[in-house]
Amino acid sequence: MTAEVLDPPDTSERSADGEFIDGLFARLMAAAALTVIAVLVATAVFLLIRAWPALSHYGPLSSFHPRWAPSEALATSSKPNPYGIVQFIYGTVVTSLVAMVIAVPIAIAVALYITNLSPAVLRRPFSSLVDLLAAIPSVVYGFWGVFALIPALGPIGHGLTSMSGIPVLGWLFRGPFFGYSVFAAGVVLAIMVLPIVTAICREVFDTAPRTEKEAALAFGATNWEMLRLAVLPRSRSGIVGAAILGLGRAFGETIAVTMLIGNNVLTIPHGIMRPGSTMPSVIANEFTEANQPFHLDSLFLVAFALLLLSLLVNIIGKRIVGRVSEHIA
Repeated sequence: MTAEVLDPPDTSERSADGEFIDGLFARLMAAAALTVIAVLVATAVFLLIRAWPALSHYGPLSSFHPRWAPSEALATSSKPNPYGIVQFIYGTVVTSLVAMVIAVPIAIAVALYITNLSPAVLRRPFSSLVDLLAAIPSVVYGFWGVFALIPALGPIGHGLTSMSGIPVLGWLFRGPFFGYSVFAAGVVLAIMVLPIVTAICREVFDTAPRTEKEAALAFGATNWEMLRLAVLPRSRSGIVGAAILGLGRAFGETIAVTMLIGNNVLTIPHGIMRPGSTMPSVIANEFTEANQPFHLDSLFLVAFALLLLSLLVNIIGKRIVGRVSEHIA
């Protein structure tokens, strides 16, 4: 008996309804993407427009000095500029770096344990517990930091300030330490950025080939040797990218840092054990009381500088994370 061969359906011509739906879907997706870009550009343009009176009055480069004294501002005088923002940039960068020095090693260790060492039944609960840290409101971290973290950091801070005789560490940990400091803000910030760094490291470590890990163990390697030979070399770019994305997240933190950093806006702090200020903290503290000439405009300039700095760090982090697959290949 000869089997009847059926011709496949002709799909060369698409229905008008299908073309309309596909076209509508493509336009909606393009509109959504353009909306995100438009919001970002509109935010930057708005901040620049609001900061322009101060920029045009004092000059675009006159704000790059470490002196913030709104009470000395005069509407009829343009020199010197009393709204210096260098100490805020310094405080933002240093506080975030302190957080990264603390958070990144812990995040790597937690991610390695979850992906390679923990029992399979515990991986999801551990991952969920770490991710829950990101759900805690910032003000709760700040409130906990004021009443629990600062008293606990007292002995540590006084011990670090005792290293004044060591050349580099002596300047870094120069005292006196009264609790509210760049160091305290960096510690609480490390807890807050831990979930995002851990989550990215966890995804990066999961991309390591299982065959290479099993081969290392089969040749008698210990767990540490297996991680060092088969996981970490392939994950360097991803770890760096996770750290940079965490750094970008740390730049924008406001309430918790404002409650713990001490809010010294006058000068650049010498070391991390003294009070300082960041770009988000000075905006949060002063925008409701900005009644001096060009005071509010200068705060918009601080916000614009913070936006540019955060965008730059996040772009660098995204590019590094995007190289992970190429690095592994």
